[in-house]
Amino acid sequence: MIHTGAIICILLLAPLPEFLHMSGASGSSIVGGKVSKPHSRPYMASLQYQGKHSCGGILIQKDFVLTAAHCQAPGVMTVVLGAHDLSKKEKSQQRIKVAKFCPHSRFTGKFDFDIMLLRLQNNATKNKYVKPLDLPKKAKSISAKLSCLVAGWGKTGPSEPESNVLKEGKEKTLPITECKNTWGDHFISEQMICTIFNKKDGGICQGDSGGPLICKNKLQGITAFTADGQCDNSDYPHVFTNINYFLPWIKKMMQSKSLC
Repeated sequence: MIHTGAIICILLLAPLPEFLHMSGASGSSIVGGKVSKPHSRPYMASLQYQGKHSCGGILIQKDFVLTAAHCQAPGVMTVVLGAHDLSKKEKSQQRIKVAKFCPHSRFTGKFDFDIMLLRLQNNATKNKYVKPLDLPKKAKSISAKLSCLVAGWGKTGPSEPESNVLKEGKEKTLPITECKNTWGDHFISEQMICTIFNKKDGGICQGDSGGPLICKNKLQGITAFTADGQCDNSDYPHVFTNINYFLPWIKKMMQSKSLC
């Protein structure tokens, strides 16, 4: 499963989402689900510090990767594209350093505005292993009960070891009222999407921040947070940043090098 990293607790003994903050990124992961067909998700990016996977990301243009703002940490980040098994030096892999971090200007380390663009030092070479995933052409509201794909590398449960190979799972979108009932003020309906999951179909967990939520073959969300230490607890819907809400911001940032 995929998840985020710095620990925060909620009142009334209900755990708040564990938030992958600037200091605590860990490997992305899928609980349950299945191993992806090698290189079938050519847009997937592994964000790494000192050769260690930290977060997921989505290649959306030859020189830009989209991810969660809380995935930024001190040091030099390298984006690995075209990977299936991170433990191997696959010939398909492209390793490109990040030239500039471009988190949303209103992101403060909390749950809102958790989105970031990474401008790459060099353009990615497009081929059958590395291919950008198109953004939605225009913003649309997300309906409930949509079956969506999630993907990432790493842990297969809250206390399980990381997976070196890319895994994927399926989650279903929930109505806004159900998301608000669980997460209260931490769920901002315009900016977020939440989902239900089961262990068979798989889902996101600790450290899988920044990876994609893809519904009807379209990129709709970025992995944001789950319940702290309980990513496999279906009482707590998983939460994603809603790309549709941020489309104008994404396009503006990519069109102006002075901004990103």
